[in-house]
Amino acid sequence: MRIASFNINGIKARIGALTEWLGEAQPDVVCLQEIKSQDEAFPREPIEDLGYNVETHGQKGFNGVAILSKRPVEDVSRGLPGDDSDEQARWIEATVPGEAGVVRVVALYLPNGNPVPGPKFDYKLGWMARMKAHAAELVALEQPLVLAGDYNVIPEPRDALKPENWIDDALFQPESRAAWREIVHLGFTDATRACTQAGETFTFWDYQRGARERNDGIRIDHLLLSPQAADRLTGAGIDAHVRDREKPSDHVPVWADLDI
Repeated sequence: MRIASFNINGIKARIGALTEWLGEAQPDVVCLQEIKSQDEAFPREPIEDLGYNVETHGQKGFNGVAILSKRPVEDVSRGLPGDDSDEQARWIEATVPGEAGVVRVVALYLPNGNPVPGPKFDYKLGWMARMKAHAAELVALEQPLVLAGDYNVIPEPRDALKPENWIDDALFQPESRAAWREIVHLGFTDATRACTQAGETFTFWDYQRGARERNDGIRIDHLLLSPQAADRLTGAGIDAHVRDREKPSDHVPVWADLDI
């Protein structure tokens, strides 16, 4: 089963780019971020025509996540637990059956957190604390689990071409990176790094300043695997070529293959 994560940066603007990639890559499950669409306005038909079931958790103009699956989608839950007052659409999880078992899949869009310091950065860290608590509950179930999404965290200096340019950014703050490590240390495996230690392994290039042409990128899109999912990992990759197409997202798909 190929599970992918793709921050689409506006589903309506990039439905063509998404369907082209879906037809080419044929992933079994896709976790989308930044759909920027209310549920009722999400363009389901072109995706369903490709054989995908669609579950969304959206809001008007901002944020929004979705799970697309060629297999049935069961036991869907929307919203990150821990703060009933949080109305931002950043978390959806569901169970997807495979050929040999099931996998719990989460599509997440972690807050950006800029500027630092400030309330947006405080929200980011609070959100990550809630994520850690809920992730611990999910890990305790001892089932294959994939937390897939745009984490808005650069884990290590090697995950940026020019880490010195990110010193003051929320994505690279010591607190953000420490919170990432606390989540990983619950028992998760970073699927990309489990399959490659290569430098210049990026998932995002800014639209400005010719960043893609200079490969001035960062790695902020991640798939974290529970021990039961990591045991089934057979490969992982990044479809960086998608960034070079017409009207691209500033992110590209990242994926992992599991023997499920």
